[in-house]
Amino acid sequence: MDRKKLLLLVGALVIAVVTAMMARSMFAGASAPQAEAAPVPQGPKVLVAQRVLPTGTIITADAIGFQPWPKELVKDAYFIDGESDVSKLLGTVVRFPITAGEPVTQGSLVKPGDRGFLAAALGPGMRAVTVPVSAKTGVGGFVFPGDRVDLVLTQTVKAEGNGAGDLKASETILRNLRVLATDQDTTQETIEGKTVVKQFRTVTLEVTPKIAEQVSVAQTIGTLSLSLRSIADSQSELERAIAQGDVKIPDGATPQEEEKILRAALNRPTDGATTYQTGGDVSRFQRRTLPAAPPATQMPGGPGEAPRAYAPPQAPRSSVTVTRGKATTTVTISKNGQVLEGVSAGVDSAGRTIGAATPAVLMVP
Repeated sequence: MDRKKLLLLVGALVIAVVTAMMARSMFAGASAPQAEAAPVPQGPKVLVAQRVLPTGTIITADAIGFQPWPKELVKDAYFIDGESDVSKLLGTVVRFPITAGEPVTQGSLVKPGDRGFLAAALGPGMRAVTVPVSAKTGVGGFVFPGDRVDLVLTQTVKAEGNGAGDLKASETILRNLRVLATDQDTTQETIEGKTVVKQFRTVTLEVTPKIAEQVSVAQTIGTLSLSLRSIADSQSELERAIAQGDVKIPDGATPQEEEKILRAALNRPTDGATTYQTGGDVSRFQRRTLPAAPPATQMPGGPGEAPRAYAPPQAPRSSVTVTRGKATTTVTISKNGQVLEGVSAGVDSAGRTIGAATPAVLMVP
């Protein structure tokens, strides 16, 4: 290689190295862009919803909270921190739907005792029914508004005849019913952070129109008892319903629509697939099924005929007619030869038989 070409090659390498170093220094010296935090609103703290609050939601401590809000956007209907007592809002009911992060207004809540309070607590298409309970049938007072319960019917099915062998049975007829109130209380009372357990005589439940009719009939059949449900039960049943295809979410549904569908399925009371236990399942000395019914006392007649009374079968008999002169006697004899009764008749001058007015009972010596 001649000297001229060698100098050109060395010069190209030097230029390449210098260019690479200059580029490196330029990229290293440039500062990376930094994300700027969103400005914190300057203004008072207002009460907002911590989650989606549909119509009929009973306000609890974890459903609402204070959040800074721009001063120029604060309205008179907002609850302001330091000016409002949040504890007085617990137990109120949402009148209009409130989205997560939306300020809670005074007109969006209905307080206990206000007109239309219970109607606002009901979901669309739902009804309220009241069931009498006692300490024994009401879970000892450990049921509070907002809880969910099952309804158990206990009854004694009477047997025909003298009543021997009555069937005792208990059946879970309704599931996942929301408790609206105990007596006239729609909130749970707390003293020094502890919930007060009180006895109550009635429980008001949220049901569908069909279930309302079933509850009314059930109260005339036997005794109704409450069975308190676990919080996790509804979620597990919802997952099972989704897996079985009972709950269908349409394609293209938004997250809000999907949440609405799932919430409706989660809170839906059910009246199917009931379970039951009989006295025979608890004690070997009780029945599992009803005894067979006795034979009917009426026998159906032929076409166009009225039913006729049932007559027990008679023992086989035979009859003997005895004629002595003008007197004729018909004697009925049982199978064992005993004379049961006899009917006498006479013959007039024309040779016609004259029947006796009453049967004559013959006595055999």
